Amino acid sequence: MSSLPPAPGASLTQPKVDALRERAHATLAGLAIGDALGMPTQMLPRKTVVRLFPTLTGFEPGPQENPISPGRPAGEYTDDTQQALMLAQLLVEGHGRIDAHRFVEMLAAWAKEAEMNGTEQLGPSSRKAIDAILNGAAIDDAGSYGATNGASMRIAPIGIAFHADDLETLIDQVQEACAPTHNTGVAIAGASAVAAAISCRLEGHSFDEALQVALAAAEAGAERGHHFNGSDVGERIKWAIDYVADLTVDQVIDRVSRLVGTGVQTQETVAAAFALASRWPNDPWQACLAAAQLGGDTDTVSAITGAIVGAGVTPEAFPDGSLAQVETVNNMNLRKVSDSLVDLRLATANR
Repeated sequence: MSSLPPAPGASLTQPKVDALRERAHATLAGLAIGDALGMPTQMLPRKTVVRLFPTLTGFEPGPQENPISPGRPAGEYTDDTQQALMLAQLLVEGHGRIDAHRFVEMLAAWAKEAEMNGTEQLGPSSRKAIDAILNGAAIDDAGSYGATNGASMRIAPIGIAFHADDLETLIDQVQEACAPTHNTGVAIAGASAVAAAISCRLEGHSFDEALQVALAAAEAGAERGHHFNGSDVGERIKWAIDYVADLTVDQVIDRVSRLVGTGVQTQETVAAAFALASRWPNDPWQACLAAAQLGGDTDTVSAITGAIVGAGVTPEAFPDGSLAQVETVNNMNLRKVSDSLVDLRLATANR
């Protein structure tokens, strides 16, 4: 199975560990910041986004015209980041293993509270799978139709906690995280590509180097789980990247919105995120701003884009005050979470 050669100076020296911690922090920062940038525009048509936000330069509150996020404060993230943090908690508590039943319990409890508050709803695949499990279905069977982007949106902690130089083990961990709700080849392929790209960039590799491993991960991940008819995730990623090469910001947004797609299907969301990351591989803020203007599932596209690009930079790549605003609004310390995930990664490396 294809894997990435070790990064230059791959021994675990203190400077390398320090750099790894900074990039891991930037990964979660990119996830949360991208999510928050896409919150006010999520699921709106592109033309409505243009009308409400003719120039989007930063965080905005949820507009009243958005049935999902009306009145939500600027800088608040959505279920994308919330579910990723749940996954991170389970990884840390399980010393790198995910308790699938505990994950289902957490998702079900979160969904009940969110729906009572009118703030969020589980995606279609997660909702169907959790209902099935609560009614007695087996974990491995409940997610057999889950092909949407819920797995890819929350997978960043796996990319931080595990190495892509052992790609098969990384994909094993991705499948474990996907199994309860998105146990299909399509969903596992998309989540594997995202996790592999993040893991590679954390080690200091370029976007192009990480892309090759992400494509190998997508190909291998597609063979896991239940079969689900749909286009090939890896091929969609390659096509989308070629499709937006050398375009202006407005042209990229237009092409991704109209043809790459911004729906909840894994092949659209993940391909769109990689396309945007390829255009701004070291500028997570610009990449996420572009994603937030797409229309459709903007919070998820922007969150995944931010995590992939964030993994190759440090928190200083974001505008001053942006990370602090997101952490304050959401009452969250992302550094604490990212450091715990890096500790898992280092423990795995030393086994």
